[in-house]
Amino acid sequence: MLNIKRVLTAIFLFLTGFVAAQGQPKKAIADKIVAVVGDRIILYSDIKNSLADIARQGGTVPEGAECMIAEQAIVSKVLMLQAEKDSLPVTEEEVEAELDQRVRYFINQVGSQEALEEYAGKSVYQIKDDARESVRERKLAEAMQQKIVSNVKITPTEVKTFFDKIPKDSLPFFESELEIGQIVIFPKASRDLEQYIVSEMNNYKKQVETKVATFEQLAKRYSEDPGSKDRGGQYQVNRNEKSWDPIFLSTAFRLKNGEISAPVKSKFGFHIIQMVERNGDDAIVRHILRIPPVTDAEINQGKAKLDTVRSKVIAGTLGFNEAAKKYSDDESAKFTGAFVLNRDGSPYVTIDQLDKEMVATLSKMKIGDISQPVAFTSEQGKKGVRLIFLKSRSEPHRMNLADDYSKISQMALEEKKALALDKWMRTNIPTYYIMVDNETSSDCPSVQKFASNEGKGF
Repeated sequence: MLNIKRVLTAIFLFLTGFVAAQGQPKKAIADKIVAVVGDRIILYSDIKNSLADIARQGGTVPEGAECMIAEQAIVSKVLMLQAEKDSLPVTEEEVEAELDQRVRYFINQVGSQEALEEYAGKSVYQIKDDARESVRERKLAEAMQQKIVSNVKITPTEVKTFFDKIPKDSLPFFESELEIGQIVIFPKASRDLEQYIVSEMNNYKKQVETKVATFEQLAKRYSEDPGSKDRGGQYQVNRNEKSWDPIFLSTAFRLKNGEISAPVKSKFGFHIIQMVERNGDDAIVRHILRIPPVTDAEINQGKAKLDTVRSKVIAGTLGFNEAAKKYSDDESAKFTGAFVLNRDGSPYVTIDQLDKEMVATLSKMKIGDISQPVAFTSEQGKKGVRLIFLKSRSEPHRMNLADDYSKISQMALEEKKALALDKWMRTNIPTYYIMVDNETSSDCPSVQKFASNEGKGF
């Protein structure tokens, strides 16, 4: 039987590592064919580049990773070929969107498109072309995997059976977890302070245009954007990427190369933007961000507004989640509600995931409390006011059904999906022609088990 947990782990390693490796310079690897699946080949260089990329990104390469990636490469090819047989839809637009996302990620890592192209030894378009087929294959494999497990459901009885199978001395220990809601207001600075900031930024623009200073020098000196300050305000942007402020993007893409915008206001503050180089929907820009300071007067106005909201929630005329969607300046509240979410999307967070100011407020609260309006400073340096709702707080404990049903249910569901995938693999892999080279099969018995009788060794 396939070791399905090992296979699923390797799916991640191979599919993320291999695609990422396409954007890296080629290594001096003596290449050979490791395996053939149907009419598709798996190269030794693919596997080595995947391992190298995991290490480059700071990941730990586990023992036996080379065999594990080779094993999953075979599984991935089978899933991809079956997806083609089943005519599962993967559009060119989806492939192109993922390629663009990958390229932007690498550009952000190295600082600019030029740096990426120099590092890779090829243009961005060549990088994308090299990776296009592997991205398409990966998306087809994902689509097939999703089809196989899409109808898998879990019942309460199955959840209990799953939990009862876990040895009592192996039950994980959970730290205290909290459910926390918040309603956030970021008060606006006074008109006079905004006008002062605008005049300062007009002065920066004049200094660059008269060659008193360079844009990079002024950005390093005055910009309040920690993400770009140290590199002179520079970003690689794409006009279709939704994470960028629309006012920032529309202003940037109206500029000619070398041109500097007038001060513009976005949700982050005021910017002046310089277009460095544009290539279609991609561009390199520089900007200087200034955030107009908020005084105690504006903070007190924010507190008064939230005090009114708090009174409505406590009186029961307005739900906390509803209030967040209506009044909060936190954009995520409009889509995901008031509650702070964990990295996995769950509403259960640990103390170490919260800012120090929130931890200090929570230390004085009991379950069900809604705090008084509290001033705070966001990670981006903006001054704000918020209400905090402590919905629940678990005590540190061993995993149990009463406290952790949702987590156990998800674990049981994932195991059931894995078994469904395992069953599909055992049924379908023998129907594919698979050939494994002798050295790989000798070093990796887990790979040799896939080979069809007529394809054992070459």
